[in-house]
Amino acid sequence: MAREIAIGIQDFSNLIENKYFYIDKTSFISEWWNSGDAVTLIMRPRRFGKTLNMSMLECFFSNKFEGRADLFESLDIWKDEKFRKLQGTYPVIFLSFAGIKFADYRDTRVAINGMIADLYNQYEWMLGDKKFTDADREAFKEVSKKMDDPTAALSLNRLCEWLYRYYGKKCIVLLDEYDTPMQEAYINGFWGELVAYTRALFNNTFKTNPSLERAVMTGITRISKESIFSDLNNLTVVTTTSDRYAKAFGFTEEEVFAAMDEQGIPEDEKKNVKAWYDGFTFGKVTDIYNPWSVTVYLDERKFDTYWANTSGNGLVGKLIREGNPDIKSDFEELLKGGILEAEIDEQIVYNQLDEDDNAIWSLLLASGYLKVEGIIRPKPEDESIYRLSITNYEVRRMFGKMVKGWFQKEKALSKFVSAMFRGDMEEMSVYMNKVALNTFSFFDVSGRPSESKEPERFYHGFVLGLIVDKAEDYLVKSNRESGYGRYDVVMEPKDAKNVAVIMEFKVLNRNAGEESLEDTAKSALKQIEEKKYDTDLLQRGIPAENILKYGFAFEGEKCLIRKA
Repeated sequence: MAREIAIGIQDFSNLIENKYFYIDKTSFISEWWNSGDAVTLIMRPRRFGKTLNMSMLECFFSNKFEGRADLFESLDIWKDEKFRKLQGTYPVIFLSFAGIKFADYRDTRVAINGMIADLYNQYEWMLGDKKFTDADREAFKEVSKKMDDPTAALSLNRLCEWLYRYYGKKCIVLLDEYDTPMQEAYINGFWGELVAYTRALFNNTFKTNPSLERAVMTGITRISKESIFSDLNNLTVVTTTSDRYAKAFGFTEEEVFAAMDEQGIPEDEKKNVKAWYDGFTFGKVTDIYNPWSVTVYLDERKFDTYWANTSGNGLVGKLIREGNPDIKSDFEELLKGGILEAEIDEQIVYNQLDEDDNAIWSLLLASGYLKVEGIIRPKPEDESIYRLSITNYEVRRMFGKMVKGWFQKEKALSKFVSAMFRGDMEEMSVYMNKVALNTFSFFDVSGRPSESKEPERFYHGFVLGLIVDKAEDYLVKSNRESGYGRYDVVMEPKDAKNVAVIMEFKVLNRNAGEESLEDTAKSALKQIEEKKYDTDLLQRGIPAENILKYGFAFEGEKCLIRKA
């Protein structure tokens, strides 16, 4: 009989007690415990079962679940007698930072402090024992939402010590989604403040803590050691390229197809599920499926961007939208199904995301939006070059929706494209000026006045909009070789009977003798003709009369368009 699909439950005991659909990942317990590692940091994309697995660890080890063999007796872990004896025998501290998403440092700090204070309140009864002194009780009372930073830094360390004193066994500490507040801090500009707070908390909890048995942290990214892990030399790091725990997070193809069989889904649907939700690789294990999307698909029985529609895309959208022209050009190739080659550093240095293109691609790989197609290393001493592509159809659709969202206001982009194909320059100018006015600063947040902004950031973003808007009927190319030079944008119809478009973008340059936008637009048209940008189109058999040529002249956010 097919088990009921329950969506969004991340409490392990709830799933097992109610006999909801669950894919057995308890082998992770023995693999982790047998490793003997003191502190383990595991990186996986969001919604990949991190919280559920941490809840599983809590249910297995915590003395709050002593005697709960019923939760595990039908699962893999219970086959090993050694682990049966371990169940429910340790004090466990479990926190999740998944909900710590605030726009300023004060609210973030108060939220984390409040979470620790709530944890303390669960053990207030313990202080009545004679093992504890009046000094202990005073220190206990100091922990609150408003506690100072030194008190916060020592809070989990002290709780571990008290639990060790009471139970006679050292603590296991589980911290889920450790990097969620760090990403919010980067986006909202309080990175430095939060790093100082977090470094002190982590150092006292995971390094200088004699009452710690072992610990697991999970997150999406491996934040650079220099930022918050500078003192943690006992840290074992498991990234998406590591072989450890490769099958513990996400679903394997075998698991997905077995679940589809259980739910009575036809065999011929498996290839579609693979196209939509497969594509992740952890270590040497390929064909890892997105567990959130697969679970919702099993429940809904239809395909959609389930994972991509959940929260968490804000940083990715910001980095691509505000990125330099090279970032947008590379992203164009990815959107069109191409391959990007980049050096990858799995230690994400957040303050380099604005400067280092490779840091952005590293973040997208760690977050699950890109996958590794291959690795190039010409010589042993060379850095490895990763060949990257968009992970699967779901992620590609998500990126398309993201780009369309940049141009939603008044739907000016779609109206501009319609006017362009009609050759209506007056209407084109009206809508292009609306697009530019609404999105120029959106693509370039440099803080410079409009006349000194980088227009390339705008029109590369504009090209991405064209790619998404017209992908069904056109190949949109930018900054490519053709004839005697490089054009800015060519829209090549997939059907040679349709019109083609060449667009040349120029910024008013008075040093080149241009006195007005009119002069600049004429110069753009002249360049199209002199450089023979229509060469490839003509060779494809598109008649010259079906090739529309436009010169775009920009001055700040103002735009003038002329047609050849």
